[in-house]
Amino acid sequence: MSLAELRALDSAHVIGTYARLPVEIVRGAGSRVWDDEGHEYLDLLCGISVTNLGHCHPDVVAAVREQVGTLMHVSNLFHTEPAIRLAERLATRSLGGKVFFCNSGAEANEAAMKLARRARPRGEIVSVAGGFHGRTFGALSATAQESKQAPFEPLVPRVRAVAPTAEAIVGAVGPETAAVLVEVIQGESGVHPLAAETLIAAREACDRHGAALIFDEVQTGMGRTGSLWAYEQTGVVPCALTTAKALGGGLPIGALITGPRLADALKAGDHGSTFAGGPVVARAALAALELTDDPALLARVAQLGEHLREQLAALDGVTDVRGRGLMIGFDLEGGRAPDFVLQLLTEQRLIANATGPETVRLLPPLTLSDADAQDALARIAAALAAHRA
Repeated sequence: MSLAELRALDSAHVIGTYARLPVEIVRGAGSRVWDDEGHEYLDLLCGISVTNLGHCHPDVVAAVREQVGTLMHVSNLFHTEPAIRLAERLATRSLGGKVFFCNSGAEANEAAMKLARRARPRGEIVSVAGGFHGRTFGALSATAQESKQAPFEPLVPRVRAVAPTAEAIVGAVGPETAAVLVEVIQGESGVHPLAAETLIAAREACDRHGAALIFDEVQTGMGRTGSLWAYEQTGVVPCALTTAKALGGGLPIGALITGPRLADALKAGDHGSTFAGGPVVARAALAALELTDDPALLARVAQLGEHLREQLAALDGVTDVRGRGLMIGFDLEGGRAPDFVLQLLTEQRLIANATGPETVRLLPPLTLSDADAQDALARIAAALAAHRA
């Protein structure tokens, strides 16, 4: 089937919630993907931080193949070893509490909000402007972006956003606050790390009033920033965190991980998900976690990320570079980031995305080679030259 025919079928039969790029991807391996005509692309987006280990990592593929031939689904009415082993590893490698599995980042954030409300009934959820937590009703209510919220009002009550500053968060947290929900680095708004003093102030305010501090690590987790979890670099430990995206090595899985205080806040029947933590995705996640939680890999992510940011900052046409590890955003002189991303795709065969009119976001595989990194920089430089012309 030709791309034109595929796009016609898409237009006729798929609800149009995505502005797709004019390419059909048919195969992936490592840091590269191929389209239906055989063209090769360097993927510096990883399905928006999903294929952190590259496309079709052989260890993840082998785990999935073995599990698919053994047991695909049985429901959470029964014990299954892959999910319970995964929960043990996630809890012990993070906050030391317990884990609730789901299928996505938005679902993980929904579970986190319910957890906080169960611990403090009818309590208020405080989020910060610029954050993105998902598109389901609870997660959307915590995502302070008018263009996303306005068509679906009224939203979930007693959820409000404040400025991403220490002063604003401290002023918003009180005896009726159930939780403060924040991203350590705001990804969808342009890769903006929250200041250390803001996170410290949020922790102290939550401690003062018995509220839960929840970190949304859907995008920053699983090694993206040079540590398994971004919070490990902040000196601030949350009461709970959410993860998804790269957790399944390319398959859909999300998780809410609690610390000890909130481990038993949710009771039997309070929450659930039919497919959550199924044997196949849990096996994939175990393989992905084993590969990612490697000190040598994480150290290289930090080093390579620093190198890429330095090199990007030196390019003509780049006005600002931000990020941590291999979570990178850079701003363009004169803006037009969506046009630039399309130009990168069609002329340089490099995949990135625009988070707004000025910012380009890069989320390369954590396994990106030095040669591929230099190749990516050369393609970006060539696109910048054409973009300014």
